[in-house]
Amino acid sequence: MSKTVDVTIPVEPETAAALEDERNREAVGRLVSRVLRPGSGPTPLARAIAAMKAEARAADLTDGDIDAELAAYNAERRGTRKKR
Repeated sequence: MSKTVDVTIPVEPETAAALEDERNREAVGRLVSRVLRPGSGPTPLARAIAAMKAEARAADLTDGDIDAELAAYNAERRGTRKKR
């Protein structure tokens, strides 16, 4: 890759182990550069978020529904799921 700059981002330990391989780092660098590259119109990430938001609205989900689902998911991942 030409004209690259090293950056530090937090990742999970398993991801960090995979990024010890130079080929993986280069591939991830290319992917991040493509996703975040400035261009005309919304970025691919912004388009993906907009599409997910439209799907949620079409399913009559509110921001509160989504926040509650995310909180439950995060609690489950941390092993602190609250009983309903």
